[in-house]
Amino acid sequence: MPVLKLEPLPMPLHECPHTFEELAATVLPAHMSRMQNALKDPREMSAFAASGIGVQSLLKRFDLPRDFSGCYVLIDQGSPIYVGISRSVISRLRQHVFGKTHFDASLAFRVAMAKHPDRTITKLTRAKAMDDPLFGTSFAEAQTYLRSLQVAAIDIQNALELYVFEPYCALALDTHQWNSFETH
Repeated sequence: MPVLKLEPLPMPLHECPHTFEELAATVLPAHMSRMQNALKDPREMSAFAASGIGVQSLLKRFDLPRDFSGCYVLIDQGSPIYVGISRSVISRLRQHVFGKTHFDASLAFRVAMAKHPDRTITKLTRAKAMDDPLFGTSFAEAQTYLRSLQVAAIDIQNALELYVFEPYCALALDTHQWNSFETH
């Protein structure tokens, strides 16, 4: 009896035009190559933290027609420390340094939790921790730290490619200290 050979079909999730094999062998490595190039010429995170400078002003400054869907890497003294994704990268970078809640400034929250001197704070809910005045100081210090970093970003329009690339990039750059893919 002859063996029926099926051709791989593009992935139907998020209208991704690629098969799993194409993603693994070609697409994700191509995105990683673009990220490696972006890492050679990062921007200062302080640019996203300037008071009175909003997203539209930043888009003009960076000569971008609009905010973009993509992946970004935060860099501390030449070493990648965090990989993130967003459908609006410029807005998301501003949230990291200006956000007031554990939702919009989740990385600052994680950094503050790790460095907060009172380890009992880890037993509180995220919302209760944010209400604690001493933790608020740690949170503000964490945002100041994030403003001192650099960032590299690439655009990735397809949602599935973007979601799959985030852990791929985090593994490739070994950003295990601050990247977590656990839900909360």
